[in-house]
Amino acid sequence: MKKNILITGGAGFIGSHVVRLFVNKYPEYHVVNLDSLTYAGNLENLKDIEKATNYTFVKGDITDEAFINQLFEQYHFEGVIHLAAESHVDRSITDPLAFAKTNILGTMVLLNAFKKLWTNNWTGKRFYHISTDEVYGTLGETGLFTETTPYDPNSPYSASKASSDHFVRAYGETYGLPYVITNCSNNYGPNQFPEKLIPLFIHNIINQKALPVYGDGKYTRDWLYVVDHAVAINLVYHQGKNHETYNIGGFNEWQNIDLIKVLCQQMDNKLGRPEGTSEQLITYVKDRPGHDLRYAIDASKINQELGWKPSVSFEEGLSKTIDWYLSNTEWLAHVTSGTYQEYYQKQYKQ
Repeated sequence: MKKNILITGGAGFIGSHVVRLFVNKYPEYHVVNLDSLTYAGNLENLKDIEKATNYTFVKGDITDEAFINQLFEQYHFEGVIHLAAESHVDRSITDPLAFAKTNILGTMVLLNAFKKLWTNNWTGKRFYHISTDEVYGTLGETGLFTETTPYDPNSPYSASKASSDHFVRAYGETYGLPYVITNCSNNYGPNQFPEKLIPLFIHNIINQKALPVYGDGKYTRDWLYVVDHAVAINLVYHQGKNHETYNIGGFNEWQNIDLIKVLCQQMDNKLGRPEGTSEQLITYVKDRPGHDLRYAIDASKINQELGWKPSVSFEEGLSKTIDWYLSNTEWLAHVTSGTYQEYYQKQYKQ
């Protein structure tokens, strides 16, 4: 009997990289990918492993309690890796209730199903909740987020993720549920939906459209290559300690405007355009509400306890990312036109 592992949000950006790693690395696992296939879920991300014998895709909503309970009864998941979430800050500002429903209620539904199945039999079981560094709020010009930094969320998105983190910990303390939590910095890499900064700007540069920069462009973020994040998730799931939190960061702090200029330079070089062409597309726009000044992660705990560290520099990871988008223009066209959402019907509704 294979060990059944549930990965929620596995058709999304980070989730698809985690699903691929687990399917390829652990043939003894049966990986069930649960995704509701909203705008951010794309099964084209997983074409290469969709026929694997140890992989199953299930379309469904984590807030549907009856459906989730039935799924847990059917598969008896010994492990859950929970990535499904609404994650775009701008969208949370315009529709905060959607974020509360998915990120808080959805997490609680999963926790309840896991508890119902395994209470008094926690040996070998694990609930792994993936969170964000945004729950910590904002930093000044110095300092780093650590695992003990007090929560201080400033957007509806980060508030919903902070709440879900608290519920996971509460289930651990109240019911003995074995959990681990990771809080990661900004991810970038292949398959990211072009609403986030790097893929949006790659798409706009290709099409010579404006590059909208919030405020003065001096907001600072720590950037993590998504493949490195998937490797870290694998390590934490298998080797992390129960009831612990691990911060995952790229040791790559960049002000937005500096990152954008490096991106412009690499794009001009790869597209054969005169240097400086893409920088001329930079357009400063009105800042968004509650915009955190700086995030920076201290990832020394996961480095010291589990031996993880990023495998690529930011410039190298950015180059790999650009190359992927330039080599996958069909994927990009499908995502930006919305036709990618037809893939499920073609593949799974024949």
